[in-house]
Amino acid sequence: MKPLILMLLVSLPISWKAQNSFEKVVENLKKDKDLRYANYGFCVLDAQTGKIIKELNSETALIPASTLKVITTSAALGILGSNYTYKTDFFYIQEKDSISNSNTNHICIKGSGDPSFNSSYFYSNDSVFLAPILNQFKLKGIEPINGTVTADVSIFDNSISDHWIWGDIGNYFGAGASGLSYRDNKFSLFFKSGSNNTPAYLESIYPTYFSKKIQITSNVNSNGKDDNAYVYGDPNSYIRVVNGTIPPHKLNYEIEAAMPEPGLFFANQFLIELKKQRVTNSYTKAIIENLPSTLLKKPNKLIYTYISPKLEKIVYYTNIKSNNHYAESLLKTLGAVKSGKQGTTENGIKAVEDYWRERGIDMASLHMIDGSGLSRANTITTKTQASILSKIYRDKQIYEALNASLPIAGKNGSMQNLCKGTFAENNLRAKTGYINRVRGYCGYVKTKKGTELAFSILVNNYTCSSVEMKLKIEQFLCALVDL
Repeated sequence: MKPLILMLLVSLPISWKAQNSFEKVVENLKKDKDLRYANYGFCVLDAQTGKIIKELNSETALIPASTLKVITTSAALGILGSNYTYKTDFFYIQEKDSISNSNTNHICIKGSGDPSFNSSYFYSNDSVFLAPILNQFKLKGIEPINGTVTADVSIFDNSISDHWIWGDIGNYFGAGASGLSYRDNKFSLFFKSGSNNTPAYLESIYPTYFSKKIQITSNVNSNGKDDNAYVYGDPNSYIRVVNGTIPPHKLNYEIEAAMPEPGLFFANQFLIELKKQRVTNSYTKAIIENLPSTLLKKPNKLIYTYISPKLEKIVYYTNIKSNNHYAESLLKTLGAVKSGKQGTTENGIKAVEDYWRERGIDMASLHMIDGSGLSRANTITTKTQASILSKIYRDKQIYEALNASLPIAGKNGSMQNLCKGTFAENNLRAKTGYINRVRGYCGYVKTKKGTELAFSILVNNYTCSSVEMKLKIEQFLCALVDL
């Protein structure tokens, strides 16, 4: 009996210490003066069974920030399938004038809502992207285009959420979904800054297409060490105001902004390439249509269909890069597919809610305003978020693609610098979320016992800095492996 008793005495402190490390972190959160006026909660489930392991305020509705992307992308994988691809069609249309017996020839590009259309995640430059399309136009031997090059963007309503704030929508991270996206729906402003507390000057705009069309008012100063310049303006207008600061003594300092009318920009770029092939004339114009193109009701010829990367790759970049434009595009795609109508935020949200409701999730605990989490009007409980993750874990077709898109602790994405040198490194995968005074993490962790857990932690309205809050949550994440 003595060896057995000795073994028990030795093992008890280890077990107690492991349990205590997590409990101590939670107690520290409860006592933290920076959380005195905050709302926060967490929920940890056994990923396989859905059984609650630990929870605190898990039924309190909280702002999820970008952790909401897990809800959107997983529903997209479940509804569309990981092998789903977007198809953007290029049509050649010939109109005959019976009186003059002359032809007016057009091209219509039917947008599919594909967010990856010449995205920097998939293409290194425009030439690589355009080459196969232009090659098909050469091979088909079409007559010269003397009418229009039309971008049909009607698959989506091409609006942004009413609940996005003015300080976000002009910036690259506020680029919404478009029926015909192009180059990630963003353009660049390049500034030159001087000595501290002096004005910074706009040097150039890229692509140059926008330097000829867009009006920029700059109130940018040289100060600090970070990019604190923000772009303001109506999404589809060509007027922008840039306020804030950039570091001193910089040349060609890049600030990225949301692109107005990306479909029209692509139509213009495509027209330029066709002119090089001498298949257009000086009268050919690039236009954009928000309603289904009337041209497509006339006899037409399909010249080329661009097929996007598979959805699993699009989901990967949505989550690993926390790309709002991709997430909103996926949401509106779901709305278009499920409703059979134009993709809108509203019918996209309905598609997501219906999908999870049919799988036993209480949708009263989710208030969804957009697909990306950019709006502060989104709310979810940590119990619901963890429960959805547990459902995903048990659906291997969804789980494989979703799990691959989550940043890995200590390795990549927004988790690259977290939990380094701990057991959680490489064993914890999480979607992160951050907007002003909101931080969240949700995902999966493999414990020291080898158990897979699904978890969610959300903190709203803390009074410390965002970096300090990140470090506090890091302690929580590292302690999860001891459960």
